[in-house]
Amino acid sequence: MNINHKLPENIKAVIFDLDGTLLDTEKLLFKYWREAAAQFGYDMSPEQALTLRSLTHRLVQPLFTEWFGEDCDYRQLRERRMKLMQEHIDKYGIEKKKGALELLGYLGENGYLRAIATATDTERAEKMLKLVGLDGCFDRIICASMVEWGKPRPDIYLFTADKLGLEPGECIAVEDSPNGVISASTAGCYTIMVPDQTQPGEELNKYISAVCTDLTEIKGLLDNERSHEQ
Repeated sequence: MNINHKLPENIKAVIFDLDGTLLDTEKLLFKYWREAAAQFGYDMSPEQALTLRSLTHRLVQPLFTEWFGEDCDYRQLRERRMKLMQEHIDKYGIEKKKGALELLGYLGENGYLRAIATATDTERAEKMLKLVGLDGCFDRIICASMVEWGKPRPDIYLFTADKLGLEPGECIAVEDSPNGVISASTAGCYTIMVPDQTQPGEELNKYISAVCTDLTEIKGLLDNERSHEQ
């Protein structure tokens, strides 16, 4: 665990990203973005696929035009990626990230509000949570379609905090990707990164309050803070 900023004393909620943070699905997004692109005749690089993590749809189409030309239809390609990924999930299932159930249980037992702020849609989010046994664990599920701008803009975290009746500074945000980290940090949340596909670099570190290797370390961080308060 690497901590850059002291945990605030007034934390009342933890807001989670979904893919790559609670669900072990970022590797599938990475794989099937590239596979879908290849089926349309485009060579999507690993770096390009990683850039798409949690990125708001409004910024993706211009990127696809820049990468693959004016004729590239982002929505058609995205639909293909979603179909390929769903076929994989239907066949093999998905797993929750290490420590997810334990951390969510701890938060509930200790009076913290729990929420999700995700780029995916509500139907998929609820379906995936049920698939891994995490349904019913959250006070709010907030999706990018509910705000004007998704990640890396701060809108979704500002909106989630508001729906919880809190200020962003009263919330911990847990993210695995740079776009999510920037969104949460600029909204004013205490931002914990649990890296999935990539580690944070020097440029991203200024947005991060703490880096944890897995979700179980967040429980330890909160336990430590609570012991100091007693």
